[in-house]
Amino acid sequence: MVLTKNNKHMKKLIYPALASMLILSACLDDDDDNKIIIPDLKGTFTVKIENIQMGKSFFNSGTTDAMGPGASYSFGFNAGKGAKLSLATMLVQSNDLFYGFGDEGYALYDSNGDAVVGDVSSALMLWDAGTEVNQEPGTGADQAPRQAGPNTGATENGTVKLIADVNDGYTHPELTEVIKVELAHDGGTLFTVTLTNVSDMYAFQSPLAPGVWTVHNSGMPLFIEDEAAANGLEGLAEDGANADLASYVADMSGYVSPFAPGVFAITYQGYPFFEEGKPDFGLGLEDLAEDGNPAILDASIDGEAGVRSHGVFSVPNGMSSGAPIFPGEYYEFSFDAYLGDYLNLATMLVQSNDLFIAFDDMGLDLFNNGSPVTGDVTSSLKLWDGGTEVNEYPGAGNNQAPRQAGANTGTTESKAIMVVDDEFVLPTVEQLVRVTISFN
Repeated sequence: MVLTKNNKHMKKLIYPALASMLILSACLDDDDDNKIIIPDLKGTFTVKIENIQMGKSFFNSGTTDAMGPGASYSFGFNAGKGAKLSLATMLVQSNDLFYGFGDEGYALYDSNGDAVVGDVSSALMLWDAGTEVNQEPGTGADQAPRQAGPNTGATENGTVKLIADVNDGYTHPELTEVIKVELAHDGGTLFTVTLTNVSDMYAFQSPLAPGVWTVHNSGMPLFIEDEAAANGLEGLAEDGANADLASYVADMSGYVSPFAPGVFAITYQGYPFFEEGKPDFGLGLEDLAEDGNPAILDASIDGEAGVRSHGVFSVPNGMSSGAPIFPGEYYEFSFDAYLGDYLNLATMLVQSNDLFIAFDDMGLDLFNNGSPVTGDVTSSLKLWDGGTEVNEYPGAGNNQAPRQAGANTGTTESKAIMVVDDEFVLPTVEQLVRVTISFN
C-alpha cells in the first residue's frame, strides 16, 4: 500500500487495529507450534533537541571602497533597536591614522527607540593605531603615495589612541574637512550609510582607503582604546589593506537565534498543532510561534482525540528552570509510544516573528516497518511560518525578541501555515538545530 497525505490517517488506524488482532490471535491459540510471536509494540523514546549554531559576536559586517577627494560610497544593512555601527577607514596621507566611532560603536537608535538619521560626522573621531611612528600629515616619506611599499615606516609598538591624545607635535586636518558620515532609515530596519570625502573643498586633500564596518549589539569589534591594534587593524590603518580585518569581522558576524521552550505530543491520528495550508487553529500555536509561550498549546490538546500523551520541554540540560536554549545547549525529554504513534514537536525560532521548527503537520512516524526510529531525524524537520504576524528581517525586526516591547506586538496577519518562503535569507534547519531519538 502506498501512503499519501490523504490516507495517513488510515495508516494510524490500521496499526493499532493490526496489533490488537495479533494479540487476540495469540491469546486464542493454545497450540505452541502455531502461536504467533508478537514483537514488542511499546517502548520508551528519548528526544534530544540541540541548538547547534555557531555563536557570533556581531550581527553583520562588510567593507567600503576607497574614496578620492569628492567621492562618496554608500552601503546598507538591517539593524534593530539596541544595535550599533562601527567602522574604520584610513586617512591615506598619514602613517597609521584612521577614522572611526568610539571603540564601542555608534548607537543607531536613540533613547526613545527612534532611528538616528542625518549627518552624524560629529560622532566620528580620528584615531592613531599606534603601530607606525607618525610623520607630518601629507608630507611623510612613509605615507602613501610616497612610501616605497606597504609597512615601510618605523614600528611604534604603541596602542590605539585618539590623535588628540597622542601629542605628536603635528597639525592634523579637521575631521569635518575630510569626511562626512550620513545615516538614512527606511522606516523599517534598513539603514543606509553614506561616506563622503569632502577634502576636495579644503587645503588638505587626501584619499580615504578601503574600510570595514560592522553592526553589533555589544563589544568592541574593530579596536579597543589604549590596547594594541589587533585582528588586521594595523594593515588597514597603515596601508589601507582591509582584507584581514574584514575577514575577522565576517567570521564573527551572522544570524544566531535561541530556540524557545516548546511542546511535544504523541499521537495516533489527527493534526495536533496545525495543518499545512490552513490558518492557525487558535489553540495556542500563535503564542508559541510569536512569543515562545508553550503553555497554552500544551493545555489545549489535553484530552484531545488521537493524543496519547503530551508535555512541555522547557528546561535546558544542566539548568534548574525554564529558559531558551542558546548555541551549545539542548532540551531532552522522554515518552512511551506504541507502533503507529507519531511524534509532534514545536519550538519557536526566537529571532523571528512567528517561525517555528516542527515535523510535518501529522508528525514523525516513530516506527519504520515495525522498528523504532532512532538516530538523527533533523532532515524530517521543517521551518514553518505561523502566518499570524508579518515577518521582519531575521534578527533585526523590532517586533522580535529581545527587541519587542511585549508579547503580541507585531503586525497581525491571517495566512495559512506554510514552510517559510519569503524574501529573507535564513540558515537551513540543519544549520540551526539537531534532533536525535534513542529507544529503550
